[in-house]
Formats: sequence, structure tokens, C-alpha cells
Amino acid sequence: MSTLDWARWQFAITTLFHFIFVPMSIGLAVFVALCQTRYHRSGDEAYLRMTRFWGRFLLISMAIGVVTGIVQEFQFGMNWSEYSRYVGDVFGAPLAMEALIAFFLESTFIGLWIFGWGRLSPRLHLATIWLTAIGTILSAYFILAANSWMQHPVGYTIDHATHRAQLTDIFAVLTNSTVLLAFPHTILGAFTTAGMLIIGVSAFLLLRGRRTEVVTRSLRMALPITLVAVVATMVAGDGQGRLMETQQPMKMAAAEALYNTQNGAPFSVLAIGAFTRHPSTLDKLINIPHGLSLIATLSWNGRVEGVNNINRAEQRRYGPGDYVPIVGVEYWTFRLMVGAGMLMMLLAIAGLVLSRRGRLERSRWFLRLAIAGILLPILANWTGWIFTEVGRQPWVVFGLLRTAVANSPNVSTASVVITLAGYIVIYGVLIALGGWLMVREVRHGPEPDPSGDQEGAAPGAAPARPDLALAY
Repeated sequence: MSTLDWARWQFAITTLFHFIFVPMSIGLAVFVALCQTRYHRSGDEAYLRMTRFWGRFLLISMAIGVVTGIVQEFQFGMNWSEYSRYVGDVFGAPLAMEALIAFFLESTFIGLWIFGWGRLSPRLHLATIWLTAIGTILSAYFILAANSWMQHPVGYTIDHATHRAQLTDIFAVLTNSTVLLAFPHTILGAFTTAGMLIIGVSAFLLLRGRRTEVVTRSLRMALPITLVAVVATMVAGDGQGRLMETQQPMKMAAAEALYNTQNGAPFSVLAIGAFTRHPSTLDKLINIPHGLSLIATLSWNGRVEGVNNINRAEQRRYGPGDYVPIVGVEYWTFRLMVGAGMLMMLLAIAGLVLSRRGRLERSRWFLRLAIAGILLPILANWTGWIFTEVGRQPWVVFGLLRTAVANSPNVSTASVVITLAGYIVIYGVLIALGGWLMVREVRHGPEPDPSGDQEGAAPGAAPARPDLALAY
């Protein structure tokens, strides 16, 4: 493999490691804030115990997410210096806003939340966890704005003397049509990720006979939140698909392995065969008639451009070259992403039906499936990211800068391979540590239901455990 290939692998592997914990921390921050709000308003100690229990998972995911995220920005300068030089004026603005506004907001207020139990007023302490949650969401917005500019560049001009993109309108970058759909899709996916974690951990504790108010309330609270979040994620993703058909039609065609333009194009549920640009090598086994046209155009006989036609059009527009991404990767990552979402939706529906019938905590088949379901949002997040990034190839900035000329020319293959090996070891240790800490918390479980004389404490009172119990 070339140095460019190794640099791409390094960025992909470290990003996927990082993306295990980031959606989890965003969703958990909101869930913990909801639990503490319910405690503040009702004075019900069960919600306080829920806040403390899930708060420990939040802190673990935030800590690992921050550490694994540090490498991402360094990679732009280390392995992608030509990219950094070309887009630094534009790309740097939202990243700087993420660091100076969102990251400092969440890091400051998570510290106040940890050490503020019993020291801050109940209302002020509640505000700190909500500000933490807002900070995580803002952080996601600025990063998505930067990534969306790579998908659909706006608010810039090209300085032909320096061959660099220059920022002309930061408001256009922050209100890019791509980010306005990518943001809700990502945040709702984060809520789904946290919801599936809570459902799975609660199911494990129930199977171990740890039936407490914290466990049962967490499960019953997470099920409807997860169902709403996963359905809304699909709705936002549907909007992204139609926008993608306008901005990056090649990605939609590759996702369906549609080689020739069709009216009333079917949606392929399952296919086998080699994924090349030759249509005869693809055997589509299960099709939904007119399905792709409905997804892409909201029309029964809508016209969907094929890979071959789009490739010829882009050759005329951008010059000679191959503008087809790896069709097999696009085809299967799209289906794995959608399939994982469907399974999460069905699992949440099954849980709500069992809850309504009063059999939720006793249904061992559901509890076992819920534990396995913890992996589903990770699969959906990973395949969604791979689908989005691979489908943009051969561009690192769509229509402006090709990936083949974006890496650092003076970085050797050996340097990239050695640093990649180091990152894998370090990230592996971090993930093992994060996993061990979470397993430890699961085994420890939430605080037991209190005796009668512990009920009725004033809302926002200091927890029974020491103040630093949440700090690692």
C-alpha cells in the first residue's frame, strides 16, 4: 500500500475508535440531566440514584472520548498537510469555535457538576449538567459544520495565487444545508446510542436479579426515548438521502449499486456478486419496486441517475479520472446502517409492548436481546460514517480537492505505519480501560433502594456517597 493508503487507514481507524464513546456521552449527558431534573421537581430519591448511577457512565465515556479525540486534529497537520494548507482558513474556523466555546463550556460545567454536590444550590447544580449537555451538543454542531463543508463547500472563495480556499461567510458555513440535516441525524443517533446502552445495562442487571427502582425506572424511561430517537433518526436520514441525491448523486447511486439511470428505480434489499462498474456482475436478489425513486425523489417514477452516467458527467466537469467510490462498501454499509436502525426500533417496540402487558422485567428473551442490542448503535454509527466518507471519494473536499493530493508529501510510509501501530495500542488500552470501568460499574450496580427513613430528602440534597465518588 502507498503512504496515502496508510494515512487514510490511520485516520479511519482512529476516528472509529473515537466514535464509540462520543455519541454515548452526548446522549448520556441529556439522559442524566433529565433524571436530575425529575429529581429536582419531584424530590423522588430514585431519580437521584439514577442520576448518580448513569452519571458515572457519562464521565467514563466523556473521559475516553476527549482523550481519543485529541489525535484527530493533530492528524490534519501530520498526515494531511496539503489538505490543512488548502482548507485551513475555512476548516479551522468551526474547529476553533468548537474548542473555544463548546469544549470549554462542557469541560467547565462537568467539573462544577462533579464537585458541586452539596456545595452549589440545587437549582444551580442542575443548571451545570444541562450546560454540560448543551456543550456536548454544540461541540457536535461545530465539528459537523466542518465536515459538512467537506461534503458541500459553501461560503468560500479560491485564491488562485496561493491555491487556497479562503473563508468569506462563516454564517454560510454554519448554516450549510448539509449540516442542518446531518446535525439532527447525528444527535438523534447519539440519543439512540445512550438509550440502547441504558436498556442493555438495565436488562443485564435484571437477569442478575438486581431489580431495583433505578433499574426498572431506567428501563421504562429509556424505551420510549429510544423509540422516538431511532424513528426520528430515520426521518432525518431520509431527508439526507434526498439532499445527497442533489449534492452528491454518485453516493446515492453507489449505495444502490445502480449503474444505469432509471425512472422508477427499485430499491435493492439484498444482492450478491462482484461490485464493479459493470452491471452484469451484480445479481440483485430482493428488490422493492420503485423504492429507490421514492427515497431519492419522493416520486413513484422519479429519475435516479446511475453510476456510469454520473461518472461521465463528472469527467466532463472535473476532468479525466475515475469518480466512482468503492461500490461494495457503499452498498453494504448503507444496508448495515439501516438494518441496525430497524432492529433497534423493533427492540424498543417489543419492550414497550411487554411493559404495557406487565411482563417487561420477566421476559428473559427480551432481556438477552437487549444486552446484545448495545452493539447495534455502534454498528449503525460506524457504518454511517464509513458510508458518508467513502462515498465522497475521490474527493477530500467535494469538487475542490482530491484525496490523492491532500496528504503530507514529506511523511514516509514507515512513519505512518509506526504511528498507526502506536495509536492502535494506545487506543486499545483506552477502550479496554473504559470497558473495564463500565463493566465494574455494571457489576457494582446502582445504590440499593433506600429504607423508609431515607425517603423524602430535599430536592438537590448532597448524595449519600462521597462527593468524589463520580470522579475517576
